[in-house]
Amino acid sequence: MSTLTITKDNFENEVINSDKPVLLDFWAAWCGPCRMVSPVVDEVAREVPAAKVGKVNVDEQPELAQAFRVMSIPTLAVVKGGKVVKTVVGVRPKEDILRMLEA
Repeated sequence: MSTLTITKDNFENEVINSDKPVLLDFWAAWCGPCRMVSPVVDEVAREVPAAKVGKVNVDEQPELAQAFRVMSIPTLAVVKGGKVVKTVVGVRPKEDILRMLEA
């Protein structure tokens, strides 16, 4: 599955009401570390059909960034059953991201 673009308009349907865990990547176009982690997040989206993967542009979706208390990017968050179960800040190796989804 490819990554989804998450906005305030589709957030409830794609994230809160999802029957799968959702990995959210909070990013911005000007963020170098975000560009480093983005291809890894894309790989996870393709390789883990049991999860949804969404990207939230913090410049375009400030309400979502604020709701998740995003202070630094990239921030990765896993949402299961409508609740945030894990959050990490900064570039992470693929193995760490996969472990987040398993938790």
